[in-house]
Amino acid sequence: MTTQTIPERKDVATDDQWDLTPLFNSDAAWEETFEIVQKDLDAYAGYRGRLGASAEVLREAIAFDLDLSRRLDRLYTYAHLKNDEDQSNQDYLGLYQRAVGLYTRAAELSSFMRPEIMAIDQASMDAFLEAPELAEYRFHLEKILRLRDHTRTPEEEELLAMSQEMAQTARQVFGQLDNVDLNFGTLNDDKGREVELSHGNFTTFLQNPDRAVRRQAFDQYYTRYEAHKNTIAAALGGSVKGDLFYARSRRYEDCRAAALYSDRMPAAVYDNLIATVRENLDPLFRYFDFRRQALGLDQLHFYDTYVPIVKAVQFKMAYEEAVQTCGQALAPLGEDYVRTMLAGLGGTWVDRYENRGKRSGAYSSGCYDSPPYILLNYEPANINSLYTLIHEAGHSMHTHLSCQHQPYVYHNYTIFVAEVASTFNETLLSAHLLAQYRDDPPMQAYLLNREIDNIRATLFRQTMFAEFELEVHRRAEAQQPLTLEALTGIYRGLLEAYFGDRLVIDDALALECLRIPHFYAAFYVYKYATGISAAIALASQVMAGEAGARERYLEFLTLGGSRFPLEELAVAGVDMTSPEPIRQAIAHFESLVAELQEVYGKL
Repeated sequence: MTTQTIPERKDVATDDQWDLTPLFNSDAAWEETFEIVQKDLDAYAGYRGRLGASAEVLREAIAFDLDLSRRLDRLYTYAHLKNDEDQSNQDYLGLYQRAVGLYTRAAELSSFMRPEIMAIDQASMDAFLEAPELAEYRFHLEKILRLRDHTRTPEEEELLAMSQEMAQTARQVFGQLDNVDLNFGTLNDDKGREVELSHGNFTTFLQNPDRAVRRQAFDQYYTRYEAHKNTIAAALGGSVKGDLFYARSRRYEDCRAAALYSDRMPAAVYDNLIATVRENLDPLFRYFDFRRQALGLDQLHFYDTYVPIVKAVQFKMAYEEAVQTCGQALAPLGEDYVRTMLAGLGGTWVDRYENRGKRSGAYSSGCYDSPPYILLNYEPANINSLYTLIHEAGHSMHTHLSCQHQPYVYHNYTIFVAEVASTFNETLLSAHLLAQYRDDPPMQAYLLNREIDNIRATLFRQTMFAEFELEVHRRAEAQQPLTLEALTGIYRGLLEAYFGDRLVIDDALALECLRIPHFYAAFYVYKYATGISAAIALASQVMAGEAGARERYLEFLTLGGSRFPLEELAVAGVDMTSPEPIRQAIAHFESLVAELQEVYGKL
């Protein structure tokens, strides 16, 4: 019997690796730049106390800060990519830690700049903003000045800064317990093999066709959270109280306002999302009814909501073919977009396959002075790898176009718009594959099932998470206790609302709120739901050939961080202050469910 083993990094073909030489030709070149940047940090001291002297001095200080940040980005990007190639390589781990340390030192030495800019009197700042020397930095300064009302005295700011590390304790406690100390034991899969249960394979077990295996995995997984529920509830409550402390310290109306402020995001966007999804749960309920019937079940439990309705189809696609498939799917975006993407994916942007010690999962990275880089662990027999490739290509093309069209100060886009480009690509891929397999009902049904469950998880589920965060923080703001019973009580109520009577709510499922890491970075998850809604709306416009839709979308990809996110999405052609994009996404979900029912009937 031949045993397939994971190759060592040194055995990976060069053509299957990314090329980092645009960053640095060698480790020695990295070391040389590191030493120069380290010495240049001392120059910050020359600007302290002088930023209000003149527009010219302020311009010089900003230009120095941005130039240093740009060089730091190169150092950090090279170090983290090399470290992720093989995390057992101690040399590159050391490089990465030194890059992080240099970033931290730069942040400390430059920390005076924002408070000092805010302290410039209004008349002087008004004159500075009109000065030609600062024209290219006007929006950069305006974003800083927006924080004036939420900035305290230098002494208070120093204390708040000093408290940040302590404030991470709740998150660190949860992280250590969840990622290190929890042991989920082993269980037998449907083939009788004993397998260790983990975060990584929990969803895989929930997709197992054997219901007994799914139920055992669910029960065993949540038994561990049951054993630590009071500790985790205390950690989550502590994190929420930390959010409240900083919101009040900086004079925000509430915790959500503090989280939305930097993106200039109205609370109405958040409220519209929750209200619109709540008002349109019937398509989700109908899907659960169909899922229960298709699986031949009397009752649907949570552990029945991930298993494919259609048995896994045979799929195999080599990486090179996957690249070409991405090009075909994205043809509606035009020849220039596709040509650039194909050159990158087929060339030196992507580190393609798994090797021993390589970071798991996938991401898009890079900096202003490098190509976008994509880390993959591509598996030809897994259709999810194809979707991951086109997803990360969306991020990378967004980065590439932003860097091409924006100066360094505005090249970096916000998280709110980041998921639009990646999800847009996935939507076009699904449409392309459904057309390609129009004469293959099993594959069509499988693809539809996959797309429906993706939207369910990203739109409906993340909205439920967003509503939970809002309710928990409101409870803290009203000085109400955040006990285990309070947290799980709120969550159970939401489960009953979002699943209706279509799902049996097992008692253990109320503990799900204790295992979501995103809850320790509050008011973040709603961006997944708004992102997929915007992406579906924009993809529909482009695929329908709507006049100007492609051009508007491509312009959106060039904007980087040169505008606030709602303004950028308006350029693309979608108004996220309106509930309409959410309604469109739900209507798209409903149409996919109807199509699945029709195709499934032919099997």
